[in-house]
Amino acid sequence: MPNTKIEPLRYDPSGVLSAYGSSFGQALDALVPALDAARAEVIEEAASWQRGDTPPPLKTPLDAGFIDLPERLLADYNGPKRAESELYKVVTAARRLAESVDRAVVLGIGGSYMGARALFDACCHPYWNELSRANRHGCPRLYFEGNNLDNDAMQGLLDLLARGAGIGAAGKGGDDAASRQWGIVVISKSGGTLETAIAFRTFLAALEKSGGDVKSLVVPVTDLGRNEKEDDYKSLLYRLTSDLGCRDTFEVPDGVGGRFSVFTAVGLLPAALLGLDVVKLLEGAAAMNRHFREAPVEENVVLRYVGVGHLAETRHGATIRAMSTWGKSLEAVGLWYDQLLSESLGKSGRGATPLTVVNTRDLHSRGQQHQDGRGDKLITNLIVEGVRQDRLKVESRAADRDNLNWLAGKTIPEALDAATKGTNLAYNSVSRPTADLTLAQTEEASIGQLLQMLMLATVVEGRLIGVNPYGQPGVEDYKRNMKRLLQEQ
Repeated sequence: MPNTKIEPLRYDPSGVLSAYGSSFGQALDALVPALDAARAEVIEEAASWQRGDTPPPLKTPLDAGFIDLPERLLADYNGPKRAESELYKVVTAARRLAESVDRAVVLGIGGSYMGARALFDACCHPYWNELSRANRHGCPRLYFEGNNLDNDAMQGLLDLLARGAGIGAAGKGGDDAASRQWGIVVISKSGGTLETAIAFRTFLAALEKSGGDVKSLVVPVTDLGRNEKEDDYKSLLYRLTSDLGCRDTFEVPDGVGGRFSVFTAVGLLPAALLGLDVVKLLEGAAAMNRHFREAPVEENVVLRYVGVGHLAETRHGATIRAMSTWGKSLEAVGLWYDQLLSESLGKSGRGATPLTVVNTRDLHSRGQQHQDGRGDKLITNLIVEGVRQDRLKVESRAADRDNLNWLAGKTIPEALDAATKGTNLAYNSVSRPTADLTLAQTEEASIGQLLQMLMLATVVEGRLIGVNPYGQPGVEDYKRNMKRLLQEQ
């Protein structure tokens, strides 16, 4: 059971029902048995995975290990052998690395970094890397690479790391070891994804050149399994880092696909490195699991979300799903969800197209199209009720040359709330569907709920429409072609 009260997520599709009329509500009611059956199928898949059953061909791969993972990690951590638990080892390794470095680079692509990036942006100070070490509570600055093949971006980070030597806690020269050093968290299940592998070779050489203790400053997260017919490890990354003698190594567990791996060491290690409360993160995810299993369909956030999206697409042609985040901190969550939905359901000519929007910023670039363009979009507003910083107010000025004194005393969150409601009214006035997904705060428990809810919803929808939500055969094609073309050069 969670140690703290967790404010639940809320889902309100009233703007969709209003836009599409009473027949949509009737169709949603009629979908209840199918949604309940899809939930039961997903729950049984999780149980089957835990039993070690061999899945049928149409359900291969079956990466259902993510579903109960939060509960398993918490049970081990809160049990009598805490020091042997995965979560304890993750937190301990993160603390050790944080004490050793002032900058850490997370190398990974797709699901190997997007979850960590989402947690970083959602839960940390907006300008984390600009803060002093003291204001970062002794935690390092964090950078992400190995997620692209951008020469200038990679070289720019290498330059920064080289020039950062000797920058101390307050931005001035310092003598503490952490202020002079940087480290690497490299994440790749196979170690064969070229973007990450190239970046790791490059950054490893730079770290060795800097004189850093590679054994202590490189932490890999990868597959630790062996090939069945060969006395060797599957992961190229593990073979390399094992030769390096890395002090801490973590596993991407079997049965957890990359885009579902945020609650493994893939996401938890960077989160712990930032000082985030990973226990609360997992408690939030576990709370969402309980809600998913126990709440009736009509009150179930996961199932209502799936039903609305499915019917909007199949009955009204809403093939584009815009996740409209009201505030900048959740943009990376939207991008993480883009990958989750695209790779899970974009198969066999099926699957809606996700789109991340940040408002009010993107109202000035996409708002016109969403309101008066093609009616092929379902807009889900991702709303945060609380703020983590002091609430700014509009100041009163004697001259009032900008004619804003009528707003004096109003806060920025009040202005954002008015913009959110005003945009919904504008869209609904022309029958453009909007739904609200509201969380209490951008803190660990709420974000844990949100990420688990979206993963569960994606899998449930896959089962509802007959698409295996696991595996990504299309992505593998580009990898093979890329390697072949490089070999031919």
